[in-house]
Amino acid sequence: MSHLDDPKQHEALIKDAADSVREKVGDVPKILVVAGSGLGKFGESVEDAKSVSYDELRHFPQSTVVGHAGRLVWGKVGGKPVIVMSGRKHVYEGVDVRETVIPLRALLSLGVETVILSNAAGSVNRLFTPGDLMLINDHINNQFRNPLIGANLDSIGPRFPDMSAPYDPELMELARSTARDLGITLQEGTYLASTGPTYETQAEVQMFRSMTDAVGMSTVPENLVAVHAGARVLGISVITNSLVLKSDVVTTHEEVMETGKLVGEKFCQLVAGIIERL
Repeated sequence: MSHLDDPKQHEALIKDAADSVREKVGDVPKILVVAGSGLGKFGESVEDAKSVSYDELRHFPQSTVVGHAGRLVWGKVGGKPVIVMSGRKHVYEGVDVRETVIPLRALLSLGVETVILSNAAGSVNRLFTPGDLMLINDHINNQFRNPLIGANLDSIGPRFPDMSAPYDPELMELARSTARDLGITLQEGTYLASTGPTYETQAEVQMFRSMTDAVGMSTVPENLVAVHAGARVLGISVITNSLVLKSDVVTTHEEVMETGKLVGEKFCQLVAGIIERL
């Protein structure tokens, strides 16, 4: 039996992770940004930044994927104290989904109230093109894994969290108005999370087109534990490749990374503008 199956051990593990963060960071800002594949530039944009490697924090699993720095960065963005998870662990790396969210649970326990999740995603909406930013208005959990399965951690949240609005309506409206003021085109749609690490087959693409707008391999587990803990969540996808416009072109991680880097400045500008208005 995994130590994560015992609620007392699970809570103790989260507390130990939180204690290690407190030892390095001190008071944790209330705003957290999770920077996905190729979006590490956001961590570099933090003013008066300090950072620590996940290796130096207890129970913070280090990502094995290129493009995930595996560092916790804190400082100011838009004049507001912010903490950034630069990189994340994915279920396709061979770990229990509950392990992937231990860092987030630790930060939530230390006072994080607003979580901005980001990811690189492939578009199945023909109106979206690589380089677009997409505001996530809902999601589909196609990973068939849920980090809340098992004994509920009653001290954190309810057994059956309501998911009728997993992405905060007020934060979404703030993102829309910020994008308009900055002259940034912000698409909007549903995000579907699959396990990966394989990209989608053409049959899967055809199926997903009737279900969603963008497909990725992360974000949903983090949303679930953040909502469970009562945090407000905003989600933004960087559309790094189209799964429908170029069906004869092979999708590669290098392509995803390169597009993420190209659109990084626009992403940083939008998220900084949102944080400044919080």
